[in-house]
Amino acid sequence: MSELITLKNIYKIYHPGENEVRALDDVSLSVDENEFVAIIGHSGSGKSTLMNVLGCLDEPTSGTYMLHGQDVSHLSDDELSDIRNKEIGFIFQGFNLIQNLTALENVELPLIYRNVGKKQREALSLAALTKVGLGSRLTHKPSEMSGGQQQRVAIARAIAQAPPVILADEPTGNLDSVSTKEIMGILRTLHQEGRTVILITHDNEIAAQAERVIRIKDGKIESDSRAERGEDEEPNGI
Repeated sequence: MSELITLKNIYKIYHPGENEVRALDDVSLSVDENEFVAIIGHSGSGKSTLMNVLGCLDEPTSGTYMLHGQDVSHLSDDELSDIRNKEIGFIFQGFNLIQNLTALENVELPLIYRNVGKKQREALSLAALTKVGLGSRLTHKPSEMSGGQQQRVAIARAIAQAPPVILADEPTGNLDSVSTKEIMGILRTLHQEGRTVILITHDNEIAAQAERVIRIKDGKIESDSRAERGEDEEPNGI
């Protein structure tokens, strides 16, 4: 497998100077194509900041971020938006669905922003909703669906245009155990189909379902199960 993501000496520093906060402190790691990685840490550990950098939602203070061979560390907002549209499918804890739109319309919305034609947009959205088991709920609005169903709509929205990277931020945080099992099953299936899945979580049981677990604490990588298996990885450049 080839490297998809490479972070080298990434810092994210807030309030530089005497009262500075190092949300990310010299983080280096790589993620290969078709890996299933969990990044785990407690609140304040830096995992959300790391997710924002990986998702091109925020840029590091310093360091290099290579995505598909392109340095995306310090691109403009428009360039980062373009990268996000093409490369990354986001799944958030809070679903982020538009309440007055149907399931189909919610999945179609980002495709409109990407200038996908109406027929193709409808076909992609229908296929994505069918994949997550909601082919019969196309006209239902979020208020007419359970939390698990809403998260499946959010997953369909993330995968509709087949981005190579799925970035899931606490995707089961608001769900019961049955829905959690369903969502994790869908993420595993996406991985088996060839996607790179990066899962951000604070839950050890959820993290254990990934192939590789990276633990972050105080802005530093504390452990990486790939390195512990003796593979070619040096967490934090150590």
